[in-house]
Amino acid sequence: MTDSADIRVTTKDLVTTIEITRPPHNFFDYSLIKQIADAFDEIDANPESRAILLCAEGKSFCAGANFGDGSRVKSDGSVDGAVNNDGANHLYREAVRLFRNKKPIVAAIQGAAIGGGFGLALMPDFRIAAPEARFAANFTRLGFHPGFGLTTTLPRLIGQSKATMMFYTSRRIKGEEALEMGLVDQLVPLDELRDAAWNFAREMATNAPLAVQSTRATMRAGLADAVKAATDHELVEQVWLRQTEDFKEGIAATSDRRIPNFAGR
Repeated sequence: MTDSADIRVTTKDLVTTIEITRPPHNFFDYSLIKQIADAFDEIDANPESRAILLCAEGKSFCAGANFGDGSRVKSDGSVDGAVNNDGANHLYREAVRLFRNKKPIVAAIQGAAIGGGFGLALMPDFRIAAPEARFAANFTRLGFHPGFGLTTTLPRLIGQSKATMMFYTSRRIKGEEALEMGLVDQLVPLDELRDAAWNFAREMATNAPLAVQSTRATMRAGLADAVKAATDHELVEQVWLRQTEDFKEGIAATSDRRIPNFAGR
């Protein structure tokens, strides 16, 4: 397996580890998601890889897209160097590719998984997290619509009511609460996180690979298509909301670490 600009790929004992290498916060963009999707394609074609561990170096797992201080938000709502209208469309096409992979995935979540980074964290089959992990669908705090397929994946995982609460409030969920809500499958000390997640992936990799893949296809039947439909709609809503004053205020307030003053326009 080959490394790319922003990921490190290693295989040991039938488990392939993909580590995001954009510390400290591992902000995502089209390039990063495409690199992961390309790695998944290689893994699907490699019989020596039977399970995947997705992790990240640095403080955060993935703190979302980097919108800066708001000065990069242009009059048409696009964002220089981040997720513009065309880039978002391409980004979501790459995101859907992630959901079409064939082999089971375990994510090791050591810190913040925010916004689209939260969406990335919900793509794997399982999440092993440290108490320091934080989860937030903070889109409405930015004056934005949820994306990365979260309107499908989050209610599927924790139920409609809890998912709606996270969307409407943009509340940040800590590790212990995330475990209680079902956002994560295990909570382990930070210094044991990688080993615990790798051992979980290895446990799946020791079973009959064709049977695991067949069972996984059944359990996740229709998920990638549902994510495709969700991201198509999410993008439409995001495009017009990016042109609002509230979006610019949300980005600026987040950069300034203050409470936003939304005007509803």
